[in-house]
Amino acid sequence: MKIVLLASEPVDYAIAYANGVGEHAEVTMFVPQRLYADLAQWISPGIDLRLIDWPRTRSLRNPKFVVSLAMRIRRERPDAVHLLSNTTLWLNALAPLLKGIPLVVTVHDVDVHPGDRDTLRLPVWASRMMARQAGAVVVHGRSLRAAAAARLGLPDARLHVLPHPSILRYADLARELGLTRAEEPPGFRVLCFGRLYAYKGLADLVRAEALLAGALPGLAITIAGRGDDPAELEPLMGDPAAYDIRHRFIPDAEVAELFTDADLVVLPYTEASQSGVLHVAAAFGRPVVATDVGELRSTVEANGLGVIVPPSDPARLAGAILELAEDPARLAALGARSLRWAERTIAPDAVGAMATSLYGSITRVEPSLAESTHR
Repeated sequence: MKIVLLASEPVDYAIAYANGVGEHAEVTMFVPQRLYADLAQWISPGIDLRLIDWPRTRSLRNPKFVVSLAMRIRRERPDAVHLLSNTTLWLNALAPLLKGIPLVVTVHDVDVHPGDRDTLRLPVWASRMMARQAGAVVVHGRSLRAAAAARLGLPDARLHVLPHPSILRYADLARELGLTRAEEPPGFRVLCFGRLYAYKGLADLVRAEALLAGALPGLAITIAGRGDDPAELEPLMGDPAAYDIRHRFIPDAEVAELFTDADLVVLPYTEASQSGVLHVAAAFGRPVVATDVGELRSTVEANGLGVIVPPSDPARLAGAILELAEDPARLAALGARSLRWAERTIAPDAVGAMATSLYGSITRVEPSLAESTHR
């Protein structure tokens, strides 16, 4: 079986997913050179990686690019084409040019997150059009499947669930760099990582810290990522000195360092579909406290990855952090289960096997035969 993958962002998901599918099928992957050239080392050498000049959304070169891309894809004679996100405007024009080739599209977020300025740059109609043009649409959980059916008006037969694969490359990098937990600061270290927009729930985390004043000596909270400035929440902080705020893009080596040093990762979202941060934390064996939004409850509770609290409830969030900080044995057990989940249940290879089975079902190409031929 031969699969063409098209990927822009999210980069970490695309790399993990491609590596997994590459274990079971012949994969050609077309990606923007500007995003992936420095990350090629993390993509399996068995994948035919095509770093291409991929225009930005407002470029006048996009019509010519789409036609050229369609021609290049057709020359590959793939059994299926999988667009790993539905958030690239001009690729809506690609679908009609691939007529006769099964098209799969992954929808990561059925609804736009509140305050997510990155996603809001793409009109809602454009992302929905891409999904509606696909013969098969992939989401990351059962509740998201139901939401996609309602929002996109798609029949159940075209909607499929594949779990988000674990993101292993930062943990692999930590091992390559020989990183170990830093001695300073002492105490209990909480990490909130990723795009810092309204849906992230930073204000709830800050209010939770204020409620913990005196109850958890040595609490240290790192907030890292680009987006809204967490420093604007200082009036809500109980102890501003407890915070390490890194309001910027975080390089890979620093990401590896942050997760190595963390005792606990918090996902205090007010709204979410799923969380790539969870899939990084698990690869480091770090438990989470997460809110009951999107697929987080079903994922965290079913796999024993941490504690779930209601969204927008700083008191419950504070209580969960304190509960785990005071119970090192439970914290370690949750971390061990998280690592097993990342390395087994949702390992890229495991998700790749599920994906290959899906491709086989929509192309009528037998996955087992494709796998034996590829290997």
